[in-house]
Amino acid sequence: MTLSVLVTSIAAVALALTLLEHFGFKLIKNWPVSLLQNFCGALFVFSGWVKAIDPLGTAFKMEQYFAEFESVFAGTSLDFLAPLFPFLSGYAAAFSVIMIVFEIALGVMLLIGAAPKFTSWAFFLLVAFFTVLTGFTYLTGYVPMGTNFFSFGEWGPYEATNMKVTDCGCFGDFLKLEPKVSFFKDIFLLVPAILFLVKPGSMHQLFTPTARTVATAITIAGTTLYCFSNYVWDLPHNDFRPFKKGVNVAERKTAEEEAAASVQPYAYQLTNKATGEVVELGTEEYLAQYKDYPAEAWELEPLLTEPAIPATKISDFDIADLAGNDVTYQLLEDPAFSFLVIAYQLKGSESSATVTRPDSIFTVDTLTLADGTQQLQRQLERVEQVETTVTTYEWDESYVEKWREHIQPLAEQARAAGHKIYGITSFSGAERINSFKEAIGADYPFYVADDIMLKTIIRSNPGILLMSQGTILEKWHYKKLPDFGRIKNDYRLATVE
Repeated sequence: MTLSVLVTSIAAVALALTLLEHFGFKLIKNWPVSLLQNFCGALFVFSGWVKAIDPLGTAFKMEQYFAEFESVFAGTSLDFLAPLFPFLSGYAAAFSVIMIVFEIALGVMLLIGAAPKFTSWAFFLLVAFFTVLTGFTYLTGYVPMGTNFFSFGEWGPYEATNMKVTDCGCFGDFLKLEPKVSFFKDIFLLVPAILFLVKPGSMHQLFTPTARTVATAITIAGTTLYCFSNYVWDLPHNDFRPFKKGVNVAERKTAEEEAAASVQPYAYQLTNKATGEVVELGTEEYLAQYKDYPAEAWELEPLLTEPAIPATKISDFDIADLAGNDVTYQLLEDPAFSFLVIAYQLKGSESSATVTRPDSIFTVDTLTLADGTQQLQRQLERVEQVETTVTTYEWDESYVEKWREHIQPLAEQARAAGHKIYGITSFSGAERINSFKEAIGADYPFYVADDIMLKTIIRSNPGILLMSQGTILEKWHYKKLPDFGRIKNDYRLATVE
C-alpha cells in the first residue's frame, strides 16, 4: 500500500462517517471541522493500530532516536541533557506502549468527540511532538558526517546517507515513508490541530458523556492488553517484516543480491567543489563531455536505476562463527531441519580487574645420554609475578532462567533426535559468548550477526526459528514454544540416525 492509497481510503471513511452523522444523527455543527475530526481520528486509530501489532518495533525506533539525541546534545551548551537519553532508552518499550495507547485513544476521542478541549490540546501536542521527530530525521540529511546538528553554518546539500534514523516508523513496518514525506505529513496535520484548538465547540459529539468516557476507558484497557499480547506474551499476530513464516531466505537473498548487482547508471550528477553548481548529464552526454569536468574540480555521483527487486533486511542476513568465518549459506542450504535460537542481546554485565599471577620461567637444556642420544630437559629458573586483566561476566539470572526453562529442554531433545540447533546473537567476543553458554548449559554452537537484523527476524529475546533449506517453517516466542514432541508431530521431524 502507498501513502496516497492510505490517505484516500481514510478520507473516504471520514466522509462516510460525516455524512452519517449529519443525515442520520443531525450532529454536525461545522462540516469542515467534523470532516477533519473524523479524518484525523481514523488516521490516528489506524496508525496506532499498525504500531500496536508490533510495539517492540516502535521501541527499537525510539532507542535509535534516544541514541541520536544523546550524540546531538553531547558537547553543546545543552550537554547536561545527554545522560538523560541512555536512561530513557532503558524504558523504550514502556514509552512505546504508552505512546501507542495514547495515539489510538486520542483517535477514538476525536471520532466520538470526547472532552473536546482536552482532546484538541492533546492532539496538537502529539502532532507537534511527531513533527519535531520527523523534522529532525529529515533535516539530519543536511548535516554532513562528523558535524553536530546544531552547527547550522556547516550544513550542506541534502544527502540521504547522512541520516542515522532513516524513517520515523509512523506506520510501523506496514508502510515505510521517506523522512521528507513524514515531515510534511505532520506539518499538514498541524492545520487541523490548530483548527481544533480554535474551534473546540464546533466539534461533533456522539453518545452521552458517560458513554464517551466508557468508550475511551475500554479503548485504553483493550489497546494496552493488545500491545502486551504482541510482545510480552507472544509474537506480533501479523508479521509485516521480510522474515515471515514461509519465506525462503536463501532464494530471496540471492535474488536481492543479483538485482543489486544489475543496477546501471542512467545519468551522472556533477557538483562543482568551489561554487556548488550542480550539473546532471545522461550517460552518453557524460561520456562525450567528461573531459570538461576534471575530478579535481568536480565531484561525481552516478545516478543508478532502481533494482528489479528492492532490497530488504534479508540482504543483510550474514552469519559468522566465533572465529569470524562466514557460515551464512552453510545454514541456508542445509536441507535438514534446524532450530535457530535468536537472541539480539545476551543480558548481563561484565567487569574487568587487574590481578597478579605467578608465571613460571623455565630453561631448556640438551642432555647427552650414555648411548649417545640427546634429550631435552626443562628446569625451573624463576617465578615472576605478572599482571593480567581478568574479565568477569555476571548474567541476568531471570534472563538465564528463560533459556534454562524454555530453550534448553527443546535443544536437548532436538539434538538427541539428530536435529541441529544453533544460537545466534549479536556481535560479541568469543569469551563472553562461551561464558553465557556455560551459564545456561548449552553444548551447541553459537554464531554472531548484526543485532538490527536479528531484531528484524523475530520480536522475542530469545526467539526460535525452525528452518529447512533456507525456508522459515515456523517462528516462536520463547513463552509460546511447544514441546519437542508436538513440533516433531506437526512438522514430521523424523529421528536422524
